[in-house]
Amino acid sequence: MGFPLYRSGAREHTVLVRLTDKLIVKPGTQVRLKTLPADTTPGIKGKPDVEAILRKTAEKMAVLQYLMFAESKRALLIVLQAMDTGGKDGTIKHVMTGLNPAGVRVTSFKVPSAEEMSHDFLWRIHHAVPPKGDFGIFNRSQYEDVIVVRVHDLVPRSVWKARYDQINAFEQHLTLNGVTILKFFLHISKDEQKRRIQARMDDPERRWKLSPADFKERDFWDDYQQAYEEALIRCSTPWAPWYIIPADKKWLRNLAVAQIMLETLESLKMEFPKPSFDPSKLKLR
Repeated sequence: MGFPLYRSGAREHTVLVRLTDKLIVKPGTQVRLKTLPADTTPGIKGKPDVEAILRKTAEKMAVLQYLMFAESKRALLIVLQAMDTGGKDGTIKHVMTGLNPAGVRVTSFKVPSAEEMSHDFLWRIHHAVPPKGDFGIFNRSQYEDVIVVRVHDLVPRSVWKARYDQINAFEQHLTLNGVTILKFFLHISKDEQKRRIQARMDDPERRWKLSPADFKERDFWDDYQQAYEEALIRCSTPWAPWYIIPADKKWLRNLAVAQIMLETLESLKMEFPKPSFDPSKLKLR
């Protein structure tokens, strides 16, 4: 179905492309990130009125968020992964605007603490899974334990290789218990990353985001791409699919994530619960 027609002033814009179908990593398919342009706009000619579309989409998602809270039978978990400067924070800011913050839990996974390291690698992840009725957003996730640890040899190969199946089993367990999972890899090019890092260097208000590690990590670009490819191939499942979002164009990134979220929420066919009493028998005094 895609997005319906929206009006903005005298202009009309329509996005009738199901990005859900175009961007999903179908289970069992191969992924080669070098062959996937990060600046493409699949099926969309020209730039639509993205702000108008996102505003309308946010209104619809807010209604469905309220419905999910009222029903309290399921939760929605959004997983965001990307190279540095890939746009995880920007996606949260622009796509989730309009949602009730009381029902949204954002978790940013950083270097594990001593307590987290004393447990299995999924312990801290499970603690952050949203309860039924809520939305959860992971800024980085369990996939750091098959990406960063692989690139930097933080654990033996035999350990991280076993984690793909463990992650798949964990995500299936969540879905069987009412958690709908959407996983987005925000795919940017190396040239675009360089431009964004330079833009931060040039902006006094954003330099604080930089660290020497950001520059050093670019030396591992190819290793990271290979690690992401294997994670995308091995962990895109019918119950928790991956979507590769072309993210060089921020407007396309936001549009794609918003559309996939909205279509997924609509597909859940949620219903308001029936009251446990007969309202007709009550009278206000």
